[in-house]
Amino acid sequence: MKQSSEAVQVSGQGTLLPGGTLLWLRLGTGTSTITSHLHDPITARTVRRVNAGTSVAIPLGATVRGRIDKLIPSSNPADRARLLLRFTSLELPDGSVVNLSGHVSEIENARESVLADGTVRGLLQSELPVSQLQVALEKLGKKNPATGGEIQKTAEKTLGKGSTAIEFPAGTDLTLALDKPLALPHLFSAAIPDQLDAAMLALVDQLLSKSPTRVQSKDGKPGDPLNLVMIGSEDQIQRAFQEGGWFRAEQKSDSSIWRTMQAIARNAGYGAAPVSQLYLYGRSEDLAFEKMLNTFTKRHHLRLWRSPTAAVDGREIWLGAATHDTGIDFRPGVASHAIDPDLDAERAKVGADLEVTGLVHGEQLVPRRNPVTRGLTATGATWKTDGRLLAVELKPGM
Repeated sequence: MKQSSEAVQVSGQGTLLPGGTLLWLRLGTGTSTITSHLHDPITARTVRRVNAGTSVAIPLGATVRGRIDKLIPSSNPADRARLLLRFTSLELPDGSVVNLSGHVSEIENARESVLADGTVRGLLQSELPVSQLQVALEKLGKKNPATGGEIQKTAEKTLGKGSTAIEFPAGTDLTLALDKPLALPHLFSAAIPDQLDAAMLALVDQLLSKSPTRVQSKDGKPGDPLNLVMIGSEDQIQRAFQEGGWFRAEQKSDSSIWRTMQAIARNAGYGAAPVSQLYLYGRSEDLAFEKMLNTFTKRHHLRLWRSPTAAVDGREIWLGAATHDTGIDFRPGVASHAIDPDLDAERAKVGADLEVTGLVHGEQLVPRRNPVTRGLTATGATWKTDGRLLAVELKPGM
């Protein structure tokens, strides 16, 4: 399964990665404009391999090191915090170390923006929804001091003021774009095979031939296309996603709905927020997982349904649909998350996060006989895909 840009030049046993190649990293060092200091060392590790033909130029788990090159806290409500992480060296699993030049191009699911030089730019206090609410309550208080003041105090106590500090904990995912070509001395083998065995593939193909191509909303509208196949028990799946940094979504309750409202008001994260229900086999999802950072508006998430088919050894086979929420979609009659229309990118994200856990036996992109490649979600958002599903077989007995 292709997970990142491939090297374009191989010389002897070495590889040259062109400038612009993306490295997918996961922070090992938490950083913050409140608690960190300028020039503090930082580390990250690669969570997607960079391929070179049938070999691997940069494998999973390689260490990238650097330091904090810019750290400017917000000094007043009209000032934005700024943070620049500069990575300068790559340590490969065989012990070799190479210098690199690159800049952070994206912090996954961050509420902050990233400038062209890699500087992360924070939010203003006025850009937090809770601040906008407080302004409205202040106006109400002036018009009706008897009740407006009490409402304002209650809102501040329950919702808080929110923070504009830039805070990226260990485990934050980001991409690093190479500014110059990177020469690597060795090639590596893939950690797991890019194919399943023939018997398992035949079983998956048989399942897909009898299964719908898409899930449905509660009122029967066609929704997300199926793009995942998982092979393993419920406990194995939960462990794999947990170690990949994903949370199991909570059920809707008074408590979870209230926490969702707080996250929206503060423009903060809520990693286990409930997801809307979608249906397959006449029932809503059996499992749902998500990955969020520091804003409710952006998250990776997926739903899984236990299929009626099982492997020869009794392991369960699940079908799933994964999408990436990238904002809020407000249209007439619609208030929902907006999604990245490229579902294949989200499919690759799921596969990479599971592969890096070491709990995967094999992964393979599998076609279906009558694929769907374009459509609308149940709320009317557009999507596109090549129509293949990513089959992920977890290690038996893990």
